[in-house]
This record gives sequence, structure tokens and C-alpha cells, in this order.
Amino acid sequence: MSSRIDLVELARREGEQIEWNENDADENDVVETLTAFANDLQNLGGGYVVCGAKEDRDEHGFPKLVRTGLTSARFKEIENTVLARCRERVSPPITPLVEELESAEPARRILVFLQPATRSAHTFRRGSDGAKHFVRVSRSTIEARNGLLLNLLVRKDALEPWDRRPCNGATVRDLDLVALRDAMVQMELLEPERGVDRFLADGVSLSPLVPSLCVAEPLTGELRPRNFAVLLFGRDPQRFIPAFSSFSVYPGVDRGSNFSRLLDVPGTLLTQAYRLQFLLENEAETLVDKADFKTTNARKYPLRALQEAMVNVLAHRDYQLVDPSRIISYSDRIEFVSPGALPIGVTLEDLRTGTVTPRWRNQALAWILTRLRLAQATGQGIRTICNTMKDAGCPEPVFNSTEVSVTCVLRAHPRASSM
Repeated sequence: MSSRIDLVELARREGEQIEWNENDADENDVVETLTAFANDLQNLGGGYVVCGAKEDRDEHGFPKLVRTGLTSARFKEIENTVLARCRERVSPPITPLVEELESAEPARRILVFLQPATRSAHTFRRGSDGAKHFVRVSRSTIEARNGLLLNLLVRKDALEPWDRRPCNGATVRDLDLVALRDAMVQMELLEPERGVDRFLADGVSLSPLVPSLCVAEPLTGELRPRNFAVLLFGRDPQRFIPAFSSFSVYPGVDRGSNFSRLLDVPGTLLTQAYRLQFLLENEAETLVDKADFKTTNARKYPLRALQEAMVNVLAHRDYQLVDPSRIISYSDRIEFVSPGALPIGVTLEDLRTGTVTPRWRNQALAWILTRLRLAQATGQGIRTICNTMKDAGCPEPVFNSTEVSVTCVLRAHPRASSM
């Protein structure tokens, strides 16, 4: 039984995008949650409702997936009822995808509904109740009222998220098809001997939660690559999107030094990521305690934390601003400055406590960077930075935000101050 859905991978994600039902499931609750995923207030791209499985912990405290499953009769009952109510009681109607997965018992199956985000603000009518809008907040599905409802309606009437919009003036000829093909092979979406032509068609997406690379103009039918496609695979992305990275190094603890090194890093987002990765590796020098050779050598900064912080800047910045993504290295710290305010629903306290759940400003960019293994699984970047810094013996990260930028500061290992 083959499937595009991996329950183990789903269990690693934050609960905001997944609803688990171990035993029985109330069909109305399922439809409410699917409606909330379609409304997608927090720009997650949609979500999953899993019936017949749940997250748990084993006796050692490690994550464990419990695959209880549903009987054949109950499986069909839930599937048919949910799909019927999505057609008849949700307005505009939604059509979730359905997957059947194996459970721990051969006679039972796991039912998964996958609902991508849509452009509409949907309502659901439960029984004799009036039609209501539902949204996902943390791990709960709630009715959108007052400010939440206003935010939902404004968001749905606005343009698509920036990364999904057609890139004005760009055509398929502005994409580097060799770079695109190499990335598709690396993401295991394409066999090495195949071409990428079919993925350039309107409506052919890389994932149920990521749109097609290109969209056809309504009148002319000409294909226009979306912004994320140009930024990732464009021949000359800065011709259309004036976004690049800036990497600077100061020998002291501030910018008052007479000497500094400043590099502009243009190109596709992948070119920027690989170049910045190389530059950051040079800043993560090995620290040796010459007074005690029994002491284990330490990195000035853990490479994993540097990479996650760098990818966060590139993936989640506001590309409607012309400011570059900035990485600034001082003798005692590295600052990662991402243009744009925090996304709706994310607070500075969430960042500082490492409890932030995924709210992607550029969900397509984040998904592809993750599939290319430039970042950890979606939604785990901040937690990975905090845990990696702690495990390496470095001070905890410092996060700050303003109306125009978000800053992550990684401070050097304490041993660096004695060198």
C-alpha cells in the first residue's frame, strides 16, 4: 500500500498542522478542523486529520506513534460522511484528499484527510447551528470571532502570499532548468533521466501543500513562474526580485573597528544559502584549551545552529522589503537580521522560550529548503538552534524584533573570550 503521507514524519511536526483521533472520530469535529485548515489563518499551507492513530511516549519518554486503526465499516462511514458534509455544509465547499494507511492490525486501517489551504474564507454549518468560520490556533480548532474573524476575512480578500504570486515580467525562459532539475532529483521528486517539463505546467504542484512552479495568465495562457520559483531557480533573480544577502565581519565587539570585511551575496536563494554556509563555517573555528589538553575541543559556534539561523533568515524574511538579509559577525557573537516583522500569531516570547509553532511567511520556500536538507523539519528551526547551542556549551540565543526586522543573536562559546 503506497502513499504520499508518512505518519512518522507527520508526528515530528508541530500539532498546529495535524489533528489526531486515536479511536473514534466525530464527523462534525473532523469537518470543522478541515474547514480551519482550508481557511489557513496562519499560512501553514493546510493540514491533516488522522483518524485511527495518535502521538504517544514510550516507557523511556521517547516519541511513539500508536496505530490503532479503524474497522472497514467505520472507516467507510467516517470517509463518506465527512466528504458529504464538506460538500453540503461547508461554503464554499471543500474537497479534502483521502489516504488509507496500514495500522498495527491487518484488519484495520488508518484514515487520513489532507486539506490544502484555499483562497476562500469557508464556513461550516453544524446541525441546526448557523454557519460559522473556523480557524486553527495552537493545537485547537476554534470559531473565528471578532479580531480573528476580521483577520481571516482581510487575509482572504488580499493577494496570495508573496512567494505564491506570479512574478511580474518573468517567463519560463527566465528559469534555469538545469538547476531546477538537479534540485528536483535531490528532493527525490524526479528520476535523474527524466526532464522537468511536466512540472512547469499550471496546476502541477511539487506537494499538496506547495503550489505549482508556474501559473498561466487567464487571457494569454502564457506561463509565469511564481516568485518562489524565480527566487530559487531563476537565471537572474535580482532582475525581478531585488533581494540579496549581506555578510560582514568585524574584529571587535562593535562596528567601531578601522577594519571590516563586507560581502554582498546575490544570486538564487540556493546560491546565497550555500555561499553563506561556507562563510559561516569559517567563523565556527575550533577552540583548543592549551592549559588543559584533556579538555575536549569546542567549536566557537555549533555549525547546526549557524545553518538553521541562516536558513530562517532566508526562508522567513519579508521579500516585499528591499533590505538585504544581513549576517554580521563580531568577535563575541553573530547577528542574523531578517527584514520584516514577526508573522501574525508569533510573539517575541515564543521565540525566546523556543516554543514558537510554524507560521510561514513564505511556506513554499521553507518547504523546498527543508526538502533540500538545508534546514531541519518544518517548524523545528528555533528549537534546533536553542538545543544545539545548549548542547555545545554556548550561551542561549538572544531574539529581538521591531516593526521592520527580526534579529537572532548567537553568542560565542565561553572559551572564545580567553583566546
